[in-house]
Amino acid sequence: MEETHRSGCPINLTLEVLGDRWSLIVIRDVMFGNRRHFRELLQNSEEGIASNILADRLKKLVERGLLTRADDPSHKQKAIYSLTEMSIELVPLFAEMGAWGRRHLAVSEDLAIRAELLEKGGRTLWRDFMDELRFLHLGLPMPEGTPSALSKLTEAYLATKARMETVDG
Repeated sequence: MEETHRSGCPINLTLEVLGDRWSLIVIRDVMFGNRRHFRELLQNSEEGIASNILADRLKKLVERGLLTRADDPSHKQKAIYSLTEMSIELVPLFAEMGAWGRRHLAVSEDLAIRAELLEKGGRTLWRDFMDELRFLHLGLPMPEGTPSALSKLTEAYLATKARMETVDG
């Protein structure tokens, strides 16, 4: 069955694939949180996605080629979700969305730190992050000398969160 689209406009077509917020949140959580299993995505989402919505979005993202699903060799009833090249190429879009959100919206400091680092690091950091995602999700070799962008982003998030808890506590 052939899909019908409202128009052939590239922005429209992108929105038809990514336009609902849950799809972007799921991709974000796999990308930045390295959450690869259903339960990790369900329990660790700050937005509180419902299990039926998560199952539906994972199925759609796999069907659209944004994620792959493979059996987890360590547990017969689990699946591992991985980003595809198509999803990895969304890093610049996520970086720009995060930068825009930081400029125009009331963001929380802990959840905005990765966006700040991506904005400041620019295309070099984006490229390093994409190379690391290709290594983690596609099994491609890491280019020599590529620093761990995911570690840098995760450490900054955890440090900011810890500092905020110390101040609040």
